[in-house]
Amino acid sequence: MTRRYALYWLPAPGSGLAAFGNAVLGYDNVAGAPVPHPDGLGDLAAVTAGARIYGFHATLKAPMRLAPAAEEADLLATARDLAAGHPPVSLGPLRVAALGPFLALVPEAPPPELGLLAAECVAALDPLRAPLSEAERAKRRPEHLDPRGRALLARWGYPYVFEAFRFHMTLTDALPEPGRAAWLRRLTEAYAASGPEPVVIDAVCLLSQDGSEPFRLLARLPFGGAHG
Repeated sequence: MTRRYALYWLPAPGSGLAAFGNAVLGYDNVAGAPVPHPDGLGDLAAVTAGARIYGFHATLKAPMRLAPAAEEADLLATARDLAAGHPPVSLGPLRVAALGPFLALVPEAPPPELGLLAAECVAALDPLRAPLSEAERAKRRPEHLDPRGRALLARWGYPYVFEAFRFHMTLTDALPEPGRAAWLRRLTEAYAASGPEPVVIDAVCLLSQDGSEPFRLLARLPFGGAHG
């Protein structure tokens, strides 16, 4: 069974943001357990099946297999060292937005430090990454990428890194145009009702996936000077 790993940001367990995102997706990747969808939002199960596998998160290092000579302990140590030397990053408030056909939470005003953090995560963990298989490369649909995107995919295993990075926390699968605006309105209202607060990234999270099972938390790694 193939095991993949990813470095994500997850909201703190028990926080209002975690409760909102877990309920929308119907899965808690910290507990590794289903979560009931909230009432009154429509058939969320039908529009979150793909996103549910990953859980509520923001990607910092996209899912990857380990290189043949690398061990899980190496990955954990590298991620822990990165976190230990990093200060917290203040994101400020989030909002629900459409990213192409998907809906996601995004920062209202992303700080420069956010892109730097993502770049550090990509570069630090990449020496432990196995090269993309042909199937993995095809899944990224390189024929739909521009030349720079194809170059990033070839070098880093993922096209949305460095200048192409955009912090987002996916809330739905790809939605057809009819109905997308209605979902945007529903989720915007639900997020506002959850009592959102400004967000601070003060830890990174290493997750794993076995085969096609959902991702699950392996370790939450607080930043240096951060608590939790």
